Amino acid sequence: QVQLVESGGGLVQAGGFLRLSCAASGHTFSTYAMAWYRQAPGKEREFVASITTGGANTYYADSVNGRFTISRDNAENTVYLQMNSLKPEDTAVYYCAARTPGSSRTYPGAYAYWGQGTQVTVSS
Repeated sequence: QVQLVESGGGLVQAGGFLRLSCAASGHTFSTYAMAWYRQAPGKEREFVASITTGGANTYYADSVNGRFTISRDNAENTVYLQMNSLKPEDTAVYYCAARTPGSSRTYPGAYAYWGQGTQVTVSS
């Protein structure tokens, strides 16, 4: 069982930055691949970024590639999302999620554990 708690969301102007954190409970954090998803009002939840168990490999949606960076600290049971050059279209609730390695990284159903989400609002 893994519990995930996101933090770091807020209101920022376009071009600004935010750093999201996701703290995980339990002693098995390092065995899970982690990801960030987001959901804007009236839209489906979409994949943003993922990272492998040891942090060696990262993957990004085309819409955020080059602006966002996912990282993790297994000693601190935390995964991060550094978001730079934010745009109004990045406005959404951001969720972190955990899955067992080997399953699809972009399919939400592959993730067994989800946080409650943190709101990110980017003003123009």
